[in-house]
Amino acid sequence: MRRILSTLVLLSASIGLSNHSLLPLSTVRAGETFVEPQKAGLLFELQGEYLGVVEEWEGNWGAQVIANGPRKLTVHLLKGGLPGAGAKSSNPDKRILVEIDQEDKRASGATEGVSCSLQNGKLLLEKSEGGSQKKLGTLTRIIRESKTLGAQPPEGAVILWKDANTSDFKDAKPSDFGLGVGGSSEKAFGDHRLHIEFRTPFQPSDTGQARGNSGVYIQGRYEVQVLDSFGLMGADNECGGIYRMAKPAVNMCFPPLSWQTYDIQFTAARYDENGKKTKNARVRIEHNGIVIHEGLELASGTPGNMPEGPTKGPLFLQDHGNPVVYRNIWVVPMND
Repeated sequence: MRRILSTLVLLSASIGLSNHSLLPLSTVRAGETFVEPQKAGLLFELQGEYLGVVEEWEGNWGAQVIANGPRKLTVHLLKGGLPGAGAKSSNPDKRILVEIDQEDKRASGATEGVSCSLQNGKLLLEKSEGGSQKKLGTLTRIIRESKTLGAQPPEGAVILWKDANTSDFKDAKPSDFGLGVGGSSEKAFGDHRLHIEFRTPFQPSDTGQARGNSGVYIQGRYEVQVLDSFGLMGADNECGGIYRMAKPAVNMCFPPLSWQTYDIQFTAARYDENGKKTKNARVRIEHNGIVIHEGLELASGTPGNMPEGPTKGPLFLQDHGNPVVYRNIWVVPMND
């Protein structure tokens, strides 16, 4: 698949999984966690992002379809497109609950006279009119990728993790999919640029902080939240938020099991010779190629790891009990 800007999309009638590779819907059980798409079944095939035109509703529309249990999904319809690509906010203009029919391998539901059905990478919208159904429009399932996905480290970069044989981390263990959680880099940094890629698992029956939870701690002190908050409003404890401090400008979280990127420019706090802080740290963050924090001042550290201080600090990847994985991690030190 060719790389594309996060503000653009790649139209696809399916997600590249043949029907015979999908497990039956009955294999999706409450509380189950999936780390491989081909084992997640029909529910995973239907969830995700869609785009299309609904002329009666004045043009382009996007849909974020979120799995909410073994058989149910919530369809968020967004006028203008998708977050970061046309939609004015993550707040849906319309919301429809749909339920999977295992026999027909589709999901359908209706609200306020508008019906929605999902099947084979298509989302069909209809309305009741004169005792029959009138087609409003069809949206097609798409896959977005960050414009910085797979970015190569420039000259002078410090590679923290490339593969199991190129790792600067202690405690975190590699898996078949990337670097696991719970580790700190051996190297410490002051001012720096960081590129890191992450993937949250598919946990259709879990909600909130139990769904793909981890955190990228800059200098081991300031947490940029990692969470499967696909389709949520975007809070300080959701993906892209600075925990307990600032929510992202837009919720750019892609669907679970998508590889996502953070590109972070960090200026460390300054201290005088007596160890008193004289200037707060600042950060600029792109999530999937879209700026979500610009020149944000970090008034304090965040809980969960190291306190603020004048020394350099490592990159810490929080273990919150979910199989989040990371890859392609590198840092460019600045002003050292």
